[in-house]
Amino acid sequence: MENMLYALIPLAPFIVAGLWIWTRHQRKMLDKQSEMTAEKAAQYAAHTERLEERVRVLERIATDRGVDLADEIEKLRDTPPLN
Repeated sequence: MENMLYALIPLAPFIVAGLWIWTRHQRKMLDKQSEMTAEKAAQYAAHTERLEERVRVLERIATDRGVDLADEIEKLRDTPPLN
């Protein structure tokens, strides 16, 4: 067992260097992943903003012309579907 320990001592710098390289790589991967997550969150926020704007427009249309809109919907229900 002691002979094996003496054989591992010269390998210690290589093991430490490998661990350092692996740790640096893992840190870079985490940084890149956090950048991608932030970018995706910004895209979702922009998409949500666009959808909210569309809902506001639809609400405005529905409330501004409520009576006329109801009549138009009823007219559409009475027309036969196109085949």
